[in-house]
Amino acid sequence: MASNSPLELRDVAEPAVGPGQALVRVHAAALNHRDVWIQKGQYAGLKYPIIPGSDGAGVVEALGVAGGPGAAGASGHAGFAAEWIGKEVIIDPALNWGHEPGFQDPVDFRILGLPDNGTLAEYVAVPVGNLVAKSAHLTFAEAAALPLAGVTAWRALMTRGRLQAGERVLITGIGGGVALFALQYAVALGARVYVSSGSDEKLARAREMGAVGGVNYKTPGWVEGLKGQAGPFDVIVDGAGGDGVNELLDLATPGGRLVFYGATRGNPSSVVWRRVFWKQLNVLGSTMGDPEDFAEMVEFVRQHRIRPVVDRVFAMAEGEAAFRHIDEAAQFGKIVIQI
Repeated sequence: MASNSPLELRDVAEPAVGPGQALVRVHAAALNHRDVWIQKGQYAGLKYPIIPGSDGAGVVEALGVAGGPGAAGASGHAGFAAEWIGKEVIIDPALNWGHEPGFQDPVDFRILGLPDNGTLAEYVAVPVGNLVAKSAHLTFAEAAALPLAGVTAWRALMTRGRLQAGERVLITGIGGGVALFALQYAVALGARVYVSSGSDEKLARAREMGAVGGVNYKTPGWVEGLKGQAGPFDVIVDGAGGDGVNELLDLATPGGRLVFYGATRGNPSSVVWRRVFWKQLNVLGSTMGDPEDFAEMVEFVRQHRIRPVVDRVFAMAEGEAAFRHIDEAAQFGKIVIQI
């Protein structure tokens, strides 16, 4: 794939598997907006050609030579790594998180799919430590939908936001992958969940999934309308940013937690800072998650039998159509490519 050019389907060599790595036969991969930004040349550290894709699930077919860095996997001994052969797995796309659980390594951290070749291929080589067993209740398509968006939602809501059962939480932009996972986690936890969207249809579908209420942010007076429904919010999770930040500060309860995991609407032109300090708000940043976040997230999904929302499944030969579908931002849930 070259910058701003259509996706190409090519025959390439099977990836080499180094010490501490596993060769995974990919059964399904899922897309993120990151993949589209890479295709358009709007992402840092670009290189071409590149096999995109951060999300994937499949079966482990081979392991690299034991004894290299990380070859023992999470258990600390090589025998454990060998047990992965033939196992159905979900791939954690966060590579080299680093030693600090509170933030990713500023130098070595990277995400599968750039600069490393990603999951939109029959095979991908990843560190053994980035493998997590797939829950039996998930199809490969559902499992592939989980990684990047799922762990981003988990860290924002649970690790950073510290959401508790019974609390009121507002999740903005419902319909996107991260927001939908946050909704599913919050409902399973027993929180009172409210959502916002520019689509009445998406709001209705969110209610079917357990949201107590919600508002269309294109409707005049939506902030007061939401206050009337719910009152102030203990936790707010947002990936849009922009000038809507001030409205979120208004909606937060004193001492509330606001977690921002993205800024698709850019930076706010100004911030009403008195709302932050007078209400003693906790404004938090979040992105993806460390290996512990990922493992906890997958276990929570298993325990609560959560099934990721898949908007549509494309065949491998329909890759370019899949990219255009997510680029239109009309989907409700994840876009999956069957490998």
